[in-house]
Amino acid sequence: MNVLVTGGAGFIGRAVVKRLLEDRHKVYVLDNLSNGSKDNLIEFEDCTGFKGLIVGDIRDEGQLNRIFKRNIDICVHMAAQVNVQASIDHPEENYDINVNGTFRIMESARKTNTKVVLVSTCMVYAPAITSSPITEGHRTMPASPYAGSKLAAENLAGSYYYAYGLPVVILRPFNIYGPFQKTNMEGGVVSIFVSRKIRGEKLPIFGQGNQTRDLMFVDDCADFIVKASYSPEAGGEIFNAGSGKDISVNDLAMAIVKEKNMIKHVPHPHPQSEINKMVCDNRKSRYILGWKPRISLTKGIERLEKWLREATV
Repeated sequence: MNVLVTGGAGFIGRAVVKRLLEDRHKVYVLDNLSNGSKDNLIEFEDCTGFKGLIVGDIRDEGQLNRIFKRNIDICVHMAAQVNVQASIDHPEENYDINVNGTFRIMESARKTNTKVVLVSTCMVYAPAITSSPITEGHRTMPASPYAGSKLAAENLAGSYYYAYGLPVVILRPFNIYGPFQKTNMEGGVVSIFVSRKIRGEKLPIFGQGNQTRDLMFVDDCADFIVKASYSPEAGGEIFNAGSGKDISVNDLAMAIVKEKNMIKHVPHPHPQSEINKMVCDNRKSRYILGWKPRISLTKGIERLEKWLREATV
């Protein structure tokens, strides 16, 4: 098939591109490189199926129409403004990219009847009141403009399924970590912690550190996205993906550095947007998509640390 991956130069996007190429599809990447990098795609340049990186904006209607006329069968839509603090500081820009950009994707897909797989976020969910894992039916309550814009994009994409019969799938992965993720404060907690361990720096924990996260290795996430893209039963559905287990940020830090004196608690930059407990109910993805996570947190951290050490040599 011909597959377009928007945001394909990001760390999750790169893993999706790799998996699609392994399955022998022809893959186009559209990315404005505001968050991704050309370097993430270098290893694919000699692959027969890799049709190249198109540097552009998902809000560019003309460019999108030209791309979709290349007989695109599936669009995996991952391009977004993903930084929570940036969404709080610049909500209008966040809305424009995540909602108006998705509108442009949906319109181009409608004209060509292209399947759209929208990669959203678990941050659209309301905080869990009990210790029960979060299902797709859990109440939504976005606590940041980022989460609000992603939920709006979900609703917009879903409306195209019902109004036009366009094949649309909505995905809500939980916290993703792994190689190629940023290790500055725009990255994920695991990547930040492991990179600081390598540099011999203390690990910063926002607030008390009791908040929990359901952490999933990037290759498992890519497998989830690709399986949802292929599934004929996925149309019009919402799917969660996570390990099904959560860990507190305090325990995660200790698992990485093993020493309390290498951990420091710092004020939370946006406590109003914090979700204190996050654990995924992934049964729907297991039953319908035939997907399940395969890489444990321990193995995933080992792989990430090995990659980071090699990348800094």
